[in-house]
Amino acid sequence: MVNQKVSEMAENLIGSEIIKLAGEVKAKMAQGEKIYNLTIGDFNSKIFPIPSELKDEIIKAYQNDETNYPPANGIQELREAVSRFLHTREGLEYNANQILISGGARPLIYAVYQTLIDPQDKVLFPVPSWNNNHYTHLSRGQQILVQTTPENKFMPTAEELKPYISEATMVAVCSPLNPTGTTFTEKGLKDICDLIIEENKKRGDSRKPVYLLYDQIYWVLTHGETRHVDPVTLCPDMKNYTIYIDGISKAFAATGVRVGWAFGPQKIIDKMKSILSHVGAWSPKAEQVASANYLMNDKAIDTYLASFKSDINQRLQAFYKGMKDLKDEGFDVDVIIPEAAIYLTVNFNLVGKRTENGT
Repeated sequence: MVNQKVSEMAENLIGSEIIKLAGEVKAKMAQGEKIYNLTIGDFNSKIFPIPSELKDEIIKAYQNDETNYPPANGIQELREAVSRFLHTREGLEYNANQILISGGARPLIYAVYQTLIDPQDKVLFPVPSWNNNHYTHLSRGQQILVQTTPENKFMPTAEELKPYISEATMVAVCSPLNPTGTTFTEKGLKDICDLIIEENKKRGDSRKPVYLLYDQIYWVLTHGETRHVDPVTLCPDMKNYTIYIDGISKAFAATGVRVGWAFGPQKIIDKMKSILSHVGAWSPKAEQVASANYLMNDKAIDTYLASFKSDINQRLQAFYKGMKDLKDEGFDVDVIIPEAAIYLTVNFNLVGKRTENGT
């Protein structure tokens, strides 16, 4: 028998469950089965195409032969455009050197973990959440899971995190939350920020501080009266400890275009850049050039988002109303009001139930 032993990390690594499930669903659909694919957070590009201006910019960039290697941290024009976008849309002040471009959000999250987490360091994150267990494993850290509740819309609270904060090197959260479509309240997030700041004052220089990984990839897609909140706006002292994850994939239905960015303390961003330069997880240069030009087009962005968000919210509200009507009719169903992103959280009590054919 051939000896094909691999590293302990690789041997025990589980592939992305949601990607595996999505692949199985697509295979069944290809065989003609009628299935509504509600797995990966993606868009039907025939219904939700990327902005026409962005598409035109991508085509133009390829026609102009923007096809060589980009800088490891992203082209200057895109980092400056992102800096402007953050300033005008969120009121956040980060210069181009504090911004890192990559091929979507995943490499950036990986780089955050590799930059901050040593073997056996503990990462504190709520469940449900997106893939933090896998990134903790990849960095050979230890995970501390905090179970959230529907009463708090599955968003973690400072009270739930407090018993574990002294052990943690990083807290990883996401708002709007994948996979629930719910968001932090201003008070809820500020309480968590205050908890981290208080813990870091106790640590002084003797230990690594507690860092906050803040995944806000869906932040543009808030609905109704919901308003996105972020750590540094609420608590300026968090600027030393917060690394944001963001990009165009969800905001502009551009999941396959692969342009994401992280921003935070420059030393951490520089180390993340070094890691990704070895991984080679660059966003294609043509897409970077196109995204830089598009992000400067405020009118096009406003027009696109007004229509895009309205169409998404209309669908979410229709599904929400349908589930609420079922509950009102006595069915054992519960549903949380959608606040953001493209997700609706529904609870079907199906334990012990059977379909008409007995399955």
